[in-house]
Amino acid sequence: MQYIKLKRIVFILLTAFTAACSSKPDKQPVADSAKVEKQTDPTVITLTAAQIKSAGIETGPAEMKNMHALIKVNGTVDVPPENVHTVSFPMSGYVKSNKLIPGMQVQKGMLLAVLEDQAFIQMQQDYLAAKARLEFNEADYNRQVELNKSQSNSQRVLQQSKADFETQKVMVRSLGEKLRLVGIKPEHLKESNLSRSVAIYAPLTGYVSKVNINPGKYISPADVLFELIDPSEVHIDLQVFENDAQYLKKGQTVLCSSNANPDKKYSAVLELITHNLDENKAIEVHCHLVNPTRDLLPGSFINAEIAVSNQQAAAVPDDALVTWQGKHYVFVATNNSTFSMKEVEPGNAVDGFTAIGTKLPGTSIVTKNAYTLLTMLKNKGEE
Repeated sequence: MQYIKLKRIVFILLTAFTAACSSKPDKQPVADSAKVEKQTDPTVITLTAAQIKSAGIETGPAEMKNMHALIKVNGTVDVPPENVHTVSFPMSGYVKSNKLIPGMQVQKGMLLAVLEDQAFIQMQQDYLAAKARLEFNEADYNRQVELNKSQSNSQRVLQQSKADFETQKVMVRSLGEKLRLVGIKPEHLKESNLSRSVAIYAPLTGYVSKVNINPGKYISPADVLFELIDPSEVHIDLQVFENDAQYLKKGQTVLCSSNANPDKKYSAVLELITHNLDENKAIEVHCHLVNPTRDLLPGSFINAEIAVSNQQAAAVPDDALVTWQGKHYVFVATNNSTFSMKEVEPGNAVDGFTAIGTKLPGTSIVTKNAYTLLTMLKNKGEE
């Protein structure tokens, strides 16, 4: 009896095994396998709308921009000669007062110093005496003209009177200009306001860069008293080496930054190119700022980039370009949620954009937070 039961159990097991082997495979696992294979593509990632918003992913097309090759150079901030004024005085004298120090701001017409000397008194005396003599000569000439009409005097006397009058006019004019040269207005000069001192006024608005005098010092016409600088028209002097000099042309765009504030950029235009090499085998290039500023101090060090060519090219924001294992990529948006990593060949980088030499498939790429997308993609591949 036990033997019959054992045979029955074996028969049931064999029947179940045969049925399992002869059954057709289900197609659902194949579909699941394909889904897994698609998700493990190392260059494609699919995100939900919430993930895209959280990561700050933005998309847009590549733009056509004027891209150019750059020459990186160094230089200094300088001011043109007409904005640097050396203050001297045409006569000798003693410094009576001076309160200027280097760095002080001055306005045009501001009092810089006061000088005094007995020669200033003599000049004023000579002018007033010559002016009084002129009045006499003019009256005598007019009288001789009237007498000549009635033939009461000779022609020679009239001519002598005229010559004295003309000579004295020249004398008065000459002495008047000498007074103006030292800052004294002859039209306001009278015997009641003679002065032994003269004032020196600022010829421009700017700041004091040098002070070479002090009260009591005796100065001569050859001495430099002050140096004033007007920083409103600073320009950039750049040193370009011989190998790059051949690419320079007037009108090229220059982007500058100072060591004090490297993140702030100043636009300039190349204006002048010297045609001789210095001892360092470099030429000097003068550039004018597009928007003049007082932020750049004369003499400060400058880093600059000169754009030497200009052409239209497809460009993407720098934030759209990622680097992985020594290669450059962008993410192409195949739809609203799927992004494919595409290798590209980068070109020149200008003003936050990089030219792309590779033809991009599709019209939309990730333009912001592409590195976040790269991180998510690589983390997915390691799961």
